[in-house]
Amino acid sequence: SKDLKGAMEILIEQKRQKLSTVEKLDEHMDFASQLIFAQNRGDLTAENVNQCVLEMMIAAPDTLSVTLFFMLILIAEHPTVEDEMMREIETVMGKQELQS
Repeated sequence: SKDLKGAMEILIEQKRQKLSTVEKLDEHMDFASQLIFAQNRGDLTAENVNQCVLEMMIAAPDTLSVTLFFMLILIAEHPTVEDEMMREIETVMGKQELQS
């Protein structure tokens, strides 16, 4: 737990350094950036920022897998929705091969 917190602090500091050197902030405004700016304004403490980032890192894989599981079940239960999704993918992608 202590090692993980230390790693989060390092990552946040790297992000803070990156934000201080970018020319266009709007291209780098993600949730972690918003947390850092909230800390700079005094709305959050460093501990608040560290805890939020830590929870995002730990919780995201679990919640994402559950969400994807239910999404796939719902698509399988509604073939007309699946057909519409496939048509939209084909319209957008054309003959291009899908990539990750």
